[in-house]
Amino acid sequence: MKQVSMTDDFGFDPKRFTVSAGTRVKWTNDSDVGHTVTAYDGQISSEEAYFASGEFDSEKGARNNVSGGLIASGETYEHTFEVTGMYEYVCIPHESSGMTGTVVVK
Repeated sequence: MKQVSMTDDFGFDPKRFTVSAGTRVKWTNDSDVGHTVTAYDGQISSEEAYFASGEFDSEKGARNNVSGGLIASGETYEHTFEVTGMYEYVCIPHESSGMTGTVVVK
């Protein structure tokens, strides 16, 4: 399992990382404000399951119900990456602050 922290300075730590196919990634909110993990629709292989906190099936769905995807302080979200590729994602409420991340699956 790969651990990713959501930080007080509106970032994912690490921001970019590489895992092997079949690896489970666990995002933990280590800050005092709510965050989301939301994949960009255009960055998902058609063979990989869409991923977003709140279990949305599209970026549009997540953006239309941001509060439904918020991860509270101390809570987590997990997703297992099965298909190789590069996956970019965002914290919707803090996108303008640059809170984005990238998972490379090999």
